[in-house]
Amino acid sequence: MLFKQLFDQETWTYTYLIADPISKDAVLIDPVNTHIDEYIALLETHGLTLKYTLETHVHADHITAGGLLRQRLGAQTGVSQLCGAETADIQIQDGDVFEFAGSESIKVIATPGHTPGSISFLWRDRLFSGDALLIGGCGRTDFQGGNAGAQYDGITQRLFTLPDETLVYPGHDYQQRWVSSIMQERTTNPRLAGKSREQFIEIMNNLNLPKPRLIDEAVPANRYCGLDENERQDAVALRDETQPLRVTTKTEDLVTAAKQHITEIDVAKTKQFLAEGQMILIDTREESEYAAGHIDNAVLLPRGVLEFKIGKLPELADKSKGIIIYCRTGGRSAMATQTLQQLGYTNVLSMAGGFEAWKANLSS
Repeated sequence: MLFKQLFDQETWTYTYLIADPISKDAVLIDPVNTHIDEYIALLETHGLTLKYTLETHVHADHITAGGLLRQRLGAQTGVSQLCGAETADIQIQDGDVFEFAGSESIKVIATPGHTPGSISFLWRDRLFSGDALLIGGCGRTDFQGGNAGAQYDGITQRLFTLPDETLVYPGHDYQQRWVSSIMQERTTNPRLAGKSREQFIEIMNNLNLPKPRLIDEAVPANRYCGLDENERQDAVALRDETQPLRVTTKTEDLVTAAKQHITEIDVAKTKQFLAEGQMILIDTREESEYAAGHIDNAVLLPRGVLEFKIGKLPELADKSKGIIIYCRTGGRSAMATQTLQQLGYTNVLSMAGGFEAWKANLSS
């Protein structure tokens, strides 16, 4: 097997290539968009076919190359279903196994905490831990729905139970250390070794780190597998000209699943609640959609940055406050409603039919 650890000096990000020189199947984990030409050249040099690009989470410090690699090479993109990356081909779940090269497999291990959708990948004796477990540290938990307790549980109960000799390949390292092991991290990691759950939470709650430089750009882009607005439109056009991609079915499946766990209300009920003045109205569409027309007094909170920006809205500091969410037709708002519920908001409703239904009601 061919294995390469690649490094982006700008963001201190590691990308991993796993490939079989016989079958020519290849997988990239956490690719960075500024290195796409390097990846393609590397694949061509070895005569490889890229089968998957897999993400350990929706990154805040770099933009993934997954969407571009799908466009140029046809590789399927895989992101945790809890990350809100609705355009990914594969919505990854804990325990999933990616098979390639006939007999090779990569197992998914859920390691939430840095973000709700953070996952790690286990291939043979090598663990690709993303930002969940770093060399001598771990990913921060103070934004994007982070949870220090969940991170401690995931690391200690899932990763530290792997064999001692399992090699740990992190998503980043700011001292250019390349690899560690489960034994080394369990026994020497200063945030975890000998620390109780309560001590770990105390450490993580007092890191006081600066905001990632690229977060405002990276998180929204990574919700769309790294594609900007024009590239997304090109991808949709290409999809419509050929066979429907798996992403379409997956998005519909996610919406259907979300609606089983939320409460939807119609336009009439929405108007009633808004007239009573007890509810906050959130528009979860993109800025361009909002600018083209929106409901009066709606707060713009695009689905792609919801987890990151919701904590900055003082009107939503009270998680028991009544919230109504709408989008264009009701799909994004259903998933946003479920996300808010997962973040602890207890009174969230989705407006069925979205802004299109609202406009139709006005004209009727």
